[in-house]
Amino acid sequence: MSQSGFEVARLTVRLGAVAENYRTCRRLAAGAAVAGVVKADGYGLGAAEIAHALLTQGCDTFFVARLEEGIALRPITPKARIFVLDGVREQSAAALVEYNLTPVLNALDEIALWAQTARGRDAAIHIDTGMSRLGLSPTELAVLAAETGQRLAGINPVLVMSHLACADDPSDATNFTQLDRFRAALAQLSPMPASLASSGGILLGPDYAFDLVRPGIALYGGNPRKGSKNPFGVAARLTGRILQLRRVDKGESVGYGATFRVERPMTLATVALGYADGLMRVLGNRGAGAIGGHKVPIVGRVSMDLVTLDVSDVPAATSGAEVEFLGDTVLLEHVAEAAGTANYEILTALGARIPRVYTSESAP
Repeated sequence: MSQSGFEVARLTVRLGAVAENYRTCRRLAAGAAVAGVVKADGYGLGAAEIAHALLTQGCDTFFVARLEEGIALRPITPKARIFVLDGVREQSAAALVEYNLTPVLNALDEIALWAQTARGRDAAIHIDTGMSRLGLSPTELAVLAAETGQRLAGINPVLVMSHLACADDPSDATNFTQLDRFRAALAQLSPMPASLASSGGILLGPDYAFDLVRPGIALYGGNPRKGSKNPFGVAARLTGRILQLRRVDKGESVGYGATFRVERPMTLATVALGYADGLMRVLGNRGAGAIGGHKVPIVGRVSMDLVTLDVSDVPAATSGAEVEFLGDTVLLEHVAEAAGTANYEILTALGARIPRVYTSESAP
């Protein structure tokens, strides 16, 4: 709430929906354990609050990207295992030990560094099966397999993992190739728990589940599989308030650059939300809001603090009325499609200026 008492924008986070989405992942995981991926401040929704909600569901394993994220999460989840995807560097090794964080080791030099530092501490081994991003290359894997006793001396490997590149498309042959490569990698190493599937991989079926799955976007209500029904409930709802209504005659322009010309007498609503809040500028003349379940188009450019909508046909559009830009009517996938990006980016771009309000509600 602002000091004036008028809250112009709000991000409502339904922790009940997050919990239900976690339970859905558990049902789909074919008996595998289910971790919680809370990197990027819980995909923009608040890592601390999301972690609390997941803990109530029995989640005892979390993944973050950065060391700082793991440090911040440790007091909230004192008994949980926290994996740090960035791995280990000389500058981070001491802090990983101090905060009892588990690095995901991505290269032979990281394995060597952790072996010198760890003194029997846990680690995950990351195998690159086709992302060409992080993880041991086939050459490095062969070295590790040939010298496992020597290379892993002083390390307690608790997980071997990889990451799917095309899990959002079940027909993509890359999924099968990576599955085969992961199985081959496991056959070269000593037995240990394995993890391949994040949100999209969970929907590929039990062959991809192994011992642990790592849902991220699914927990936050995003659809991990394009072009199919979303099995996960809406967890985030972004709203703004109408600051002003005005009638505009035919021929007038709207917003910076005059990118929208009024073709008929129109009622416009100016809402206190802009690209500084994460409502992407590209949504100008492409995106939508919703008032009382009725969609209304964004007209003109999204500016830093304001956005304008055509509400000519919506009697419920009054000064102070709430407009949804993300949620039950304006779905996350619709916003991402209009913006030409991924649903992940829509959530993680939400700005810190928007107050987060946490509820125990489930999705409708």
